[in-house]
Amino acid sequence: MGLIGRRSDRALRGVNMNTNGHFASGNWIVTSGSQEQFIARWTEFLEWTRASAPGLLSGQLIQDSEDPSHFISFASWESQEAMQTWRSMPDFATRLSACRALCDDFRGSTYTVAAVV
Repeated sequence: MGLIGRRSDRALRGVNMNTNGHFASGNWIVTSGSQEQFIARWTEFLEWTRASAPGLLSGQLIQDSEDPSHFISFASWESQEAMQTWRSMPDFATRLSACRALCDDFRGSTYTVAAVV
């Protein structure tokens, strides 16, 4: 049994774990001075996603404590198919591009769970 199977309900309370493991992630280097605008634009993108794309479980945007221009985003999905449907929506590219326009660099990818501790 994996470690997740041994955790108590109390230990997991408030923790969003997608053990199915379908994630979209972005590694963002935001143009200096555009951080607040980027956070607002990314939030709008994920609000649109939640309203338009069934299967989104959660989304987070984290900011590097030592480099405020560096962000990483995670979106957890019910299935690979739901994530692919989202990416193929007509507005997806436009909304993602609005976020990317505030960045010096961006790399997006999809992931599955390799281990849970």
